[in-house]
Amino acid sequence: MTLVTQNTKPVSVNPLKSSQPLGAAFAYLGIEGSVPLFHGSQGCTSFALVLFVRHFKETIPLQTTAMDEVQTVLGGAENLEEAILNLKSRTKAKFIGVATTALVETRGEDIVGEVASIRQRRAQDLEGTTIAVAQTPDFDGAIEEGWRKAVSATLDVLAEPRGSQAVIPNRINILAASHMTVADVELLRDTVAAFGLEATILPDISGALDGTVPERWVPTTYGGTPVEAIRAMPRAACTIAIGEHMREPGRRLAKLGGMPLVVFDTLTGLKSVDRLMTLLAEISGRPVPAGIRRRRNQLTDAMLDGHFHFGGKRIAIAAEPDLLFALSGFFAGLGAEVVAAVTTTGHSAILERVSAPTVTVGDLGDLEDLARAVGVDLVVTHAHGRQAAERLGVPLMRVGFPIFDRLGSQHKRTILYEGTRDLIFEVANIFQAQLHTPTPEDLDPFLRREREEHHDRSPPAAH
Repeated sequence: MTLVTQNTKPVSVNPLKSSQPLGAAFAYLGIEGSVPLFHGSQGCTSFALVLFVRHFKETIPLQTTAMDEVQTVLGGAENLEEAILNLKSRTKAKFIGVATTALVETRGEDIVGEVASIRQRRAQDLEGTTIAVAQTPDFDGAIEEGWRKAVSATLDVLAEPRGSQAVIPNRINILAASHMTVADVELLRDTVAAFGLEATILPDISGALDGTVPERWVPTTYGGTPVEAIRAMPRAACTIAIGEHMREPGRRLAKLGGMPLVVFDTLTGLKSVDRLMTLLAEISGRPVPAGIRRRRNQLTDAMLDGHFHFGGKRIAIAAEPDLLFALSGFFAGLGAEVVAAVTTTGHSAILERVSAPTVTVGDLGDLEDLARAVGVDLVVTHAHGRQAAERLGVPLMRVGFPIFDRLGSQHKRTILYEGTRDLIFEVANIFQAQLHTPTPEDLDPFLRREREEHHDRSPPAAH
C-alpha cells in the first residue's frame, strides 16, 4: 500500500492545485444552456476565468455575485438573488450552477437555504431555469472535489426516483471524470454507440468546450448534457462512473434508478479498457465490434514497440488523485518507475493504490525537490511545471489542467485503446528526442583516451 504524506510547510511554492469552485464551474460547463455562478468576490471569478480561457482558448460564460466589503460583513443574499435574476433575464439560462467560495463559506452563510428561498419567492421569474448549489470553499479540496460536488448537486435538483417508469434498455449513464478531455468524451460516446447503446454523459464538455464556433452569440454554454436528458438518467439500464471521485454521485444516481453501478478507476491501459468492452458487450448482448478489436491489436503492437523506451526510466508525476493513479499505472505497466508522486489533496482513497512508494500532498516545489533528490528522466504535470522541468534539465509531458502554452490539449485522447496507444507514442517520442547520437570518436575508447591525454598535456591558455 502506498504511503500518503502531507506537506506541512506554511506556504505553497509554484502551486499545483486549482480550487474547488473552479472544479465545480468546470462540471457546470458540461451542461447545455448553463451559466456557472461564483458566489464571492470578482477576484475569485477572474482567476478561474483566466485559467479556463487560456486552456481552452474559448469564451467562457462564467459569472460572479461580485461581493464587496459591505456584503462580506452583512451577508450576500441580496447579491446572490440579483445575480440569479439578472442571468435569467439576460441569458435565458436553462441551468444556473452556483459554486460558493471561501469568502461566503468562512462567514457561514446558509447558501442552500437562501437559494431555496429565492426559488420560492421568485418562482414565476425563474420559471424554466434550474438552480444547483455546490458548496466549494477554496481552502479545502481541489478540482476533483469541486467537480464531484457539482455533479452531485446537479443530480439532486434534476434527477428524480424512477418509480414506476420503465427502464430504457439500450441507454446507459456515464459520469465522466474531471481529467477527461473533450476528445476522450467524444471517443467514449462513439465507442458506446458502436455497441448499439445510447450514452447520457454527465458532464459532457465535448459539446460545450470543443472549439466550435456557433453561428450567433450565445451567452450560455451552447452544448453539453441537455437538462431533460439529466432528468431521464434514472431510467437508464446501468450507470458507469469513471474515477474514484465519481463514486459518490454514481451511488446517488444508481439509488434513484434502482440500477447497477460500475466504477472504473481508470480507462487508460489495456486491462481496464478490456473490462469496459466486456461490460458493454454484456449490456448490449452484442460481440465487441471488429473495429474496436482492431484498435486493441494496434494498442498491443504499440506496447510492444514502445516498451523499449520506457524500461528503467524514472518518472516524476504531479496531478489530481485519479489522474495520478491512471498515469502511474500506465508508466509502471510499461516498465518505467514512478519515483516522485505529488497530488493536490489527500481526501481520495485511490491514493493508497498509486504505483509509487509514496505520494506527497503538496505543490510543484515539492515535486521539483523530490525529483532532484532521486533523479528523474521525465516530469509529468500541467503547464505550470515547465520551469521546474527546465531547472531539472529533463523534458515535460503536459497533462491535466491547465495547459496554456500548447494548442489542442482538449483534443488529446488519453483513454480507451486509442488514447492509451497515443500516450505510448507521445512518451516514447519524448524519450527518443532526448537521445544523443554518438559519433565514431565517442564509440572508440582509444581515440577518446588519446583526446583526453592530449587535453591534459596542453598548456593553459594565456590571459
